[in-house]
Amino acid sequence: MIPLDPLPNLIDQVYARILEAITDRTLQPGQRIRQNELADRLGVSRQPVSHALHLLHRQGLVAESGRRGFEVTQLDPARIRQLYEVRGAIDALAARLAAGRAASDAAGRQRLAAALRAGHATDRNTPLNELIALDVEFHGAIYHLAGNPVIEETIAPQWPHMRRSMATVLSELDYRDSAWAEHATIAGHILAGKVQPAERAALAHAQTAGRMTEERLRATEEAAA
Repeated sequence: MIPLDPLPNLIDQVYARILEAITDRTLQPGQRIRQNELADRLGVSRQPVSHALHLLHRQGLVAESGRRGFEVTQLDPARIRQLYEVRGAIDALAARLAAGRAASDAAGRQRLAAALRAGHATDRNTPLNELIALDVEFHGAIYHLAGNPVIEETIAPQWPHMRRSMATVLSELDYRDSAWAEHATIAGHILAGKVQPAERAALAHAQTAGRMTEERLRATEEAAA
């Protein structure tokens, strides 16, 4: 991890960097987090690291481990299934609303098209954290184009968990291409103003991602047993 500049929002920067390390598995599930070591690697004092870890603890991304210590939590397959059940409903709604607004929101259309182009420009050498960021931006563009801010407000607290689940399937090279093929289908329906096809495609995409993530997590659990 690259040392950070001492800016006023230092706690936010430390939080973002630790979250990225958890997401891309630089910090593995179950791994003990040593605050002094993290502070040294980030080039900051222990105080912002401690604050950031407590924020991550409240979100369920790290758990208490021993005396004043933390460790990265395990991904729970059942919880991931529940998360994607909710996300599927939200994504379907967002795609339906976005398709209905696409003709009247030029900036929203441009953002969605740009997100799709960026995703298609990736290859097998694209870092995992960049793939996740591009995936988040694509879905964020749809949420924004939907024109209902409650969608973004509702999904925002779940993004850290979804980013971790994305890493589970995006780390597999074969799924990267199919994920963006599904994204292209969703975006095509939205940009064409096809409300029902956009809704169905978004729901199917979320269901597929949720099922694949749960299956891989359960396989990992069984292999470790």
